[in-house]
Amino acid sequence: MAKLAPSILSCDFARLREELLLAKEGGAEIIHIDVMDGHFVPNLTFGPLMVEAVRKILPEVVLDVHLMISNPRSYVRDFARAGADMLSFHVEAVDDFDAVIHEIDKNGLKPGVALCPGTSLDVVDHILPKLAFVLLLTVNPGFGGQKFIRGMEEKIVALRKKLRELGLSTDIEIDGGVNEENIVFLASCGASIIVAGSLIFSHKEGIRERVRKLSEMIRLL
Repeated sequence: MAKLAPSILSCDFARLREELLLAKEGGAEIIHIDVMDGHFVPNLTFGPLMVEAVRKILPEVVLDVHLMISNPRSYVRDFARAGADMLSFHVEAVDDFDAVIHEIDKNGLKPGVALCPGTSLDVVDHILPKLAFVLLLTVNPGFGGQKFIRGMEEKIVALRKKLRELGLSTDIEIDGGVNEENIVFLASCGASIIVAGSLIFSHKEGIRERVRKLSEMIRLL
């Protein structure tokens, strides 16, 4: 069963509490938080204080924090204390994957790695058994609202096949370019967590209704 993960990157921050509560009312079980440092990616977004604020608003929802930053190991404890549940870091940002995964485990979080569109799946073969999830970016990192990169569906299928062959139940999370026309197809390719931002928070239909509708579309896949 695939799950929807609304991304706060597309929220109206003047109405953050209201919009997050509407997402929860619509059935959101996971909230996605993109952390960008202006170094690993050109944009600059949130830090642990934002995670702490979201945790106070939604004490029971899973907080999925995606670190698009250099030197992620140094910040694991801060995000754990702020209330994160899932924490992913970019393989392109570090040399020692195992050290970062160990730090995430040590702080009681579910470890994940994120891969940019051009990064081969082979890079993470040796650490797959240690991961709770793999986050595949289906747009180039740094900005919301981009179009899905054609061909990334093949990467999802390949990773799902690899995980099955290894007997692993690791989640495949995707982020970028998800729309109402491709969300069911992407879930059918093997994505089990689907991040969506503007598709939810910038739609005229309403946040609660959008979360409910999209979740139902992918629920049985």
